Amino acid sequence: MTEPTVQRTLIVFKPDAVQRGIVGELLGRFERRGFRIVALRALRVDRAMAERHYAVHRGKFFFPDLVGTISASPVVAAVLEGPHAIAAVRAMVGATRPHEAAPGTIRGDYALVGLRNLIHASDAPETAESEIALWFPEGVIEYRRDVEKWMTDEGAPG
Repeated sequence: MTEPTVQRTLIVFKPDAVQRGIVGELLGRFERRGFRIVALRALRVDRAMAERHYAVHRGKFFFPDLVGTISASPVVAAVLEGPHAIAAVRAMVGATRPHEAAPGTIRGDYALVGLRNLIHASDAPETAESEIALWFPEGVIEYRRDVEKWMTDEGAPG
């Protein structure tokens, strides 16, 4: 059996998640799923960083709203690590538009409208790499948990 690809991905709990006081609850969903938190910080996003983060959307009609929203209040950013982290985390987050997000996803369970969609998650390995470098220039930590052998094929008997 081939080992699943271990990846890192960035998540950012946006100002609406921070203001609603649900960051801990949402972060806990990722931990309970089995992802390791390898970096975590709370910060205020200035306009320059917001523009770098959303650079792929520059020139689109909604770009100013994205920049304004993420810099309106503190955010909490984290790097998660685990098997197929990018796809698995995006599946947990749900569709970008909350009204299209499936029940059981973060957006499907907690969000109602457009820019108030609570969380950002990297969408591809290249994006994750550049976003992690932007949000955590000092890097991330490395560690293992004994419980992981009970959540993955790594070290499993048989």
